[in-house]
Amino acid sequence: MKNSSNTGGRRTIMVFCFLVYIMTFFFMSSTNVYASDTNDLGITVESEPRTTTVIRPPGTATEAADIRDLNVSNNLSITYTDTQGNLSGTLRILIILTLIALAPFLVIMMTSFTRILIVLHFVRAAIGTQTAPPNQVLVGLTLFLTFFIMNPVITDINNNAVKPFEAGEIQQEEFIETALQPLREFMYPQTQTKDVRLFMDIAKIDSVESIDDIPTRVLVPAFVISELRRAFIIGFLIYIPFIVIDMVVASTLMSMGMMMLPPTTISMPFKILLFVLADGWNLVIGNLVKTFY
Repeated sequence: MKNSSNTGGRRTIMVFCFLVYIMTFFFMSSTNVYASDTNDLGITVESEPRTTTVIRPPGTATEAADIRDLNVSNNLSITYTDTQGNLSGTLRILIILTLIALAPFLVIMMTSFTRILIVLHFVRAAIGTQTAPPNQVLVGLTLFLTFFIMNPVITDINNNAVKPFEAGEIQQEEFIETALQPLREFMYPQTQTKDVRLFMDIAKIDSVESIDDIPTRVLVPAFVISELRRAFIIGFLIYIPFIVIDMVVASTLMSMGMMMLPPTTISMPFKILLFVLADGWNLVIGNLVKTFY
């Protein structure tokens, strides 16, 4: 009985609080807010209620100066250029932060990173070692090789685009065009013509008079497809000697009647031995870097 009475009392209190909340919200929603001011005697005087901040309704401006009078209290001004026609410092910082977030995608799509990483993964898979070398080592080696191959392009961009822009000798549009030109000159020799034609057909571009007329939005995906094709061809060539070792080991085990023994268990040491004796890393890395020159 005591528990039921306590429960009933709680419900009564909850209903009472809810009704008080509803009444308070109802009366407050219809309350007018007045601006207060203080006169010379220190007495607070309530002024008339401020109904709106719009002086003139939208669409009634006849001159450029009348636009400022449409809404006095809620003006918003955005400065995106300076006196010289360049982007303001705040907007430039925003663009730089965006580029930093997109930097990994730019490195992968517009440099030699894709081909090198895929070939190194093919080497590891052909030998048969699943985690040796680990992914961190392969990605780190790929990054250093990418910087090594792209060093002339980076130097060209720094000397002809970044330094003149920081010195105020060129504007932003010229800076972007000058910075993209070395990348385009790197990508175009590595891109096959049929891949460029594929994306030109997708973009409904009939023909171009010169290489400079090919849009960057067409050149970049064509370059990526060409890199994937060339990386898979190199990977196939790397697989051939190791497949021969697997076939020899498998046929030997079958001839000895050891069919329950996995051939990969026996062939892996021989493949590692062959790779070490042939100085495989020197051959693979050296010839891979030479494909970009």
